[in-house]
Amino acid sequence: MTSTRFLILALSMGVTLLMVSDALAGPATDQLRTSVDLVVKILSDPELKKEARSLERRRAIRAVANQIFDFGEISRRSLAQHWQARPPAEREEFTRLFGDLLEQSYISKIENYSGEKIQYLGEAVDGDRAVVRTLIVTKQGTAIPVDYRMFLQGERWRAYDVTLEGVSLVANYRAQFNAIIQRSGYPDLVAKMKTRYDERPGPRETGPRVETGAAVTAPAPAPPRQSP
Repeated sequence: MTSTRFLILALSMGVTLLMVSDALAGPATDQLRTSVDLVVKILSDPELKKEARSLERRRAIRAVANQIFDFGEISRRSLAQHWQARPPAEREEFTRLFGDLLEQSYISKIENYSGEKIQYLGEAVDGDRAVVRTLIVTKQGTAIPVDYRMFLQGERWRAYDVTLEGVSLVANYRAQFNAIIQRSGYPDLVAKMKTRYDERPGPRETGPRVETGAAVTAPAPAPPRQSP
């Protein structure tokens, strides 16, 4: 995924948003909007803007990101057929590395941008799955469609994929991961991810990755059906 696409995807998580639309809102849209509003509140807090509290700010954003996204499901879908071949310990390691890299990418972009707008265009629900359609409007007036593919965990809607201008985040990473595995094997993919993990900028947290969203969600049911 290009850096520009990643920027816009990060913006869809809640960079100082100036406008929202109530068109055809439903439970999934309402929960997404509430989470975005929390991000806006965090970014707007003058105390949390201080450099000395940057780690606290990132932890707060990270907690909201885990409300919006199921990084474990995103990891499973991105690894696709290679997921089944991995033992539980390797699955846990992959989810931790990939989830952390995604979170850090979102957070680093979110902290550097403001003034963009988001419109909620509506949602389509099919049982325990939903697609929430949004539109990101840049300062230059460019409108970029961003759709969240979500599934229901208890009473919480969480995203397992995001499409940006019709391009799937999961499909993009799936192609990259598969190419690396086919070329040089799964251990090389993990090695590359560890290198990126160690080189990531910004303040660091120590200890294992924690699914902060778990505190606000019910236990997860069986994963949703794999999208074609």
